[in-house]
Amino acid sequence: MIKQKLEEIINDQITAELWSSNLYLQMSYFLKHQGWEGFAHWMKAHSDEERRHAMRMADYLTDRNGQVKLKMVNLVPEGWGSVLEIFEHSLSQEKMVSKMIDKIVLHAIEEQDFATENFFRAFVDEQVEEEALFGGIVDKIRNGGEGSLLFLDSQLGKRKE
Repeated sequence: MIKQKLEEIINDQITAELWSSNLYLQMSYFLKHQGWEGFAHWMKAHSDEERRHAMRMADYLTDRNGQVKLKMVNLVPEGWGSVLEIFEHSLSQEKMVSKMIDKIVLHAIEEQDFATENFFRAFVDEQVEEEALFGGIVDKIRNGGEGSLLFLDSQLGKRKE
């Protein structure tokens, strides 16, 4: 059985994952409207990944006899100034999610809930990858300038689901 405080912060994390999914989906449609098919495809696939994270966390919570409480997912922004701005925003979102996951792990350690600690350590590792991924794209756009966008759009469009 999972303790109440952990249940609450895991439910908050599920909400954050769903918000991230909506954010990346909105970014995908914005990019598609701007003619960036590859970036749009990549961001839509990332949206799906975030939703899968939320479902894994919800399944874990129910497996531990916790109650999933899907909370209202707030509105996401609808527009951005540039492709760079989208990926910078995404990077800051991933950093925020990393801090939230760290909080879950810390609380699990304090509660001596080693199953929860172990489960969420996989997400700690995942967030290291996410921040590096988004950070790398931001660096490529900054270093390559506007001229790199067509190439990056083409490359990111090859992402497998």
